[in-house]
Amino acid sequence: MPADLNDYFKKKNGGNSSNGGEDNNKGSSNMNFEPPQFFKDFGKKSSLVYVIIGLIVLFVIAKPYVVINSGEVGIKATAGKYDPIPMQPGFHVFLPFIQKVFIVDTRVRVMNFTSNEDIVSYNQRGSGIRLNNAISVLDNRGLPVSLDLTVQYKLDAESAPQTIATWGMAWEDKIVSPVVRDVVRSVVGKYAAEKLPQMRNEIAIKIEDGIRKDIESLPGTPVKLLAVQMREIILPTKIKDQIERVQIAKQEAERTKYEVERANQEALKKAALAEGEANAREIRAKGQAKAIKIEADANAYANKEISKSLTIELLQLRQIETQGKFNEALKVNKDAKIFLTPGGAVPNIWVDTKNKQQTTAITNAK
Repeated sequence: MPADLNDYFKKKNGGNSSNGGEDNNKGSSNMNFEPPQFFKDFGKKSSLVYVIIGLIVLFVIAKPYVVINSGEVGIKATAGKYDPIPMQPGFHVFLPFIQKVFIVDTRVRVMNFTSNEDIVSYNQRGSGIRLNNAISVLDNRGLPVSLDLTVQYKLDAESAPQTIATWGMAWEDKIVSPVVRDVVRSVVGKYAAEKLPQMRNEIAIKIEDGIRKDIESLPGTPVKLLAVQMREIILPTKIKDQIERVQIAKQEAERTKYEVERANQEALKKAALAEGEANAREIRAKGQAKAIKIEADANAYANKEISKSLTIELLQLRQIETQGKFNEALKVNKDAKIFLTPGGAVPNIWVDTKNKQQTTAITNAK
């Protein structure tokens, strides 16, 4: 410890040990206070401390560093001139007041052309989604039509410095929006308004192809187009009413056509059933006729075979048998006159009698 400090503490404490309180008070009143050595040396080093503090304040205020996140690139501008090589995600240091770093988003962005959203408030959210008014178009007859579209795109990271240098930070409003509107008006203007809903898919393809072609033809390919979706076609009221009437008429025609086809199907069904019944009856009649013919043929064949089997001896035998039967009858009716005429298998018989009872008896004998 330095000697002056020892003397200082000795003087401060000595009065309490050797002299009385009154002497101590007198000694302390006459004593000169000396600061610690640290404060003595601070004056020599104060300039260095001030410089360090100034640098810290300058570092905080100037902020000569930047942190770039994923999905972003930095564009360094030195004295107003953009560096053609973008700064990749990470920590970067630059010279304040001479250099500036602009951070731009290279993630997928969405631009909606719509008539249903609060455009001003939505665009201020910074969500990567921009809303614009629906695209107004005149059809080939001059009728107003509006289209709602969604366009997905992103800034090309490698050409971002050139894009910002050429188009500025409002590159979306200078590249994407004008191209989309021009292409939509060029494509839709070739159709009649009432044909747009029917040609929806064809028109959507032509719009996307046209936007892609125009954006890719820009120097440096600043933007990559990802997709274009046509969400809604907004037609004038009278066109919508006309289309609705046409649709109702078509539905009615389809319903009538369906009923006519159904009636025709029913008629064809009944005709087929009637034809089937007629065919069935014809088949049954043919079968019956064929059965009768077969039976007749069989009878004819039997008669023919029977006729072939008849002989004179057989006929004579039949005649004798018949005569025998009449002889038996004459035993009962003795007054009857019976005439036999030979011929055929059975002879002809005539009975002549004046007695009705005998005639009845003979008839019964037959």
